[in-house]
Amino acid sequence: MTLPDTQLILRYAARSDVGRLRAKNDDSAYAGRHLAVVADGMGGHAGGDVASASTVLDLVHLDHGGYGDSGEAGTVLADEIQTANSLLSELVATNPKLAGMGTTVTAILLNGTKLAFAHIGDSRAYRMRGNKFEQMSVDHTFVQRLINEGRLRPEEAETHPHKNVLMRVLGDVDASPELDLTSFDVEEGERWLLCSDGLNYVPHPIVERTVREIEDPGECADKLIALTLAAGAPDNVTVIVADIVAGKADDDESAVDDEKPPAAPAAAATVTASAAARTPVTSASRAESPTGKEASGEDGELGEDEAARHEVPTDPNLGAHLSAEVLRSELDSRPHELVGAAAAAAESGSLPSVASRTAARRAAALLTHRAEPEVEVEDTETEADTMRRQLRRWVRLILAAVVAVAIVLGLWLGYAWTQTRYYVGAYNNHVAIFNGVSQTLGPISLSKVYTTTDITMNSLPDFQKQRLQAGVPATSLSEAQDIVANLRTNPESCFNSPSGSPSSATPSASATPSAKPSASATAIPPGHPSPSPSATHPSSSPSPTNPCLGGQ
Repeated sequence: MTLPDTQLILRYAARSDVGRLRAKNDDSAYAGRHLAVVADGMGGHAGGDVASASTVLDLVHLDHGGYGDSGEAGTVLADEIQTANSLLSELVATNPKLAGMGTTVTAILLNGTKLAFAHIGDSRAYRMRGNKFEQMSVDHTFVQRLINEGRLRPEEAETHPHKNVLMRVLGDVDASPELDLTSFDVEEGERWLLCSDGLNYVPHPIVERTVREIEDPGECADKLIALTLAAGAPDNVTVIVADIVAGKADDDESAVDDEKPPAAPAAAATVTASAAARTPVTSASRAESPTGKEASGEDGELGEDEAARHEVPTDPNLGAHLSAEVLRSELDSRPHELVGAAAAAAESGSLPSVASRTAARRAAALLTHRAEPEVEVEDTETEADTMRRQLRRWVRLILAAVVAVAIVLGLWLGYAWTQTRYYVGAYNNHVAIFNGVSQTLGPISLSKVYTTTDITMNSLPDFQKQRLQAGVPATSLSEAQDIVANLRTNPESCFNSPSGSPSSATPSASATPSAKPSASATAIPPGHPSPSPSATHPSSSPSPTNPCLGGQ
């Protein structure tokens, strides 16, 4: 039970190690009096450390109390994680080398006797209350889904080939992040353990025994890291041990573990791969926080000079260096531990930013909280950014409309052309004239019956039936009608062979004799017969056309 002039705060220790096999540390973590967060980055050489460091640094300004009793702490925590996810997407858009990066997030935010909890990915949160030690988070992994569906036993998960496949993370993914959000009632004396999946290589009973037996958070965290290294540590490992204790809001000593590891400069920035690799175990320095009177006027309000220094910047081109200075000042003003990729970023002093907008937003959020805790600050966005985004949206809409119109127009023109064609075919065992072409487009027929005749298919020769079944094309309606007329009047001679070639019964014009008789023919000896008249005038007319073939 807490005294009237005290409140529940976290007494914490944070540790991180690159492990024995990895080249760099993609984990990040922050622990303070009210906030603790672990992020395990992924994305290979370029992106994992950036994703985890950026996400953790976007949340550090939440480390304060006074969120009210209406669940505001949980709402703010969820909103800020979603905002961090949006910034990761923007980082990928401006730097394609970061494509595919992402991070897990497991965070707790203490507000009075309530603890807001947010989780996505496979980092874990455990709670020890009394004699009960239990996992409070659910892994968002493929094997956990199989376990939930009853298709895999928990003991089989550790050896499953896809145990590290994540189903939900922050970052460059298609779906919007779906966070696990809940709120817990807390009691003084309970202990929370947040960790990345690197701790999974230590058997669960050993983790539980360590958390139970080692009272000091710093010693407990050190022991968990040592156990992981002894187990081979094939992955980065990060742990936060946080006890719920009673203390004053400005009581730094009750919040921070007495056993402090060697401190690194307090700053907040992105980490390069080389910087992360050089920092196997690290934490940020915890400069003494100024007292309430030192940081403000006697009545608790900011003095004029202090308020002027803490005025929220409105310059949309605020540089990343200014944001780094603001974050450094913010971290120095409160007890905390910053480890992993986020802590190694202090060496470079540069923040992952999108055209300085990310840096400006972070600086504005931190300064606004210090000056006016109740005022929410929206992302700073220039008018040019808004116009460019709107222009891109309109260009995409116009291009989509043009493509759609072109497709519809092409289909309509193609269909219109088919309606200018005709052919003669079979329909219900009768000869019919069709409007269109005899082909189909999938299930769509490109023709329709124009008229049906009284000529039955059974009255026609077999070769004509075959031609009609395939369709006899005509260039016009009148030509199709001529084909039908010839089928009606002379079905046998219309096609006298299956190939449809016309008859060649007419005499050849080559038998025509010379028009002038020879001189020797003028005097016919007596007794010789005269030439036959029929031989002097043979037929020389051309072959007739075959209407059944469309006038050929």
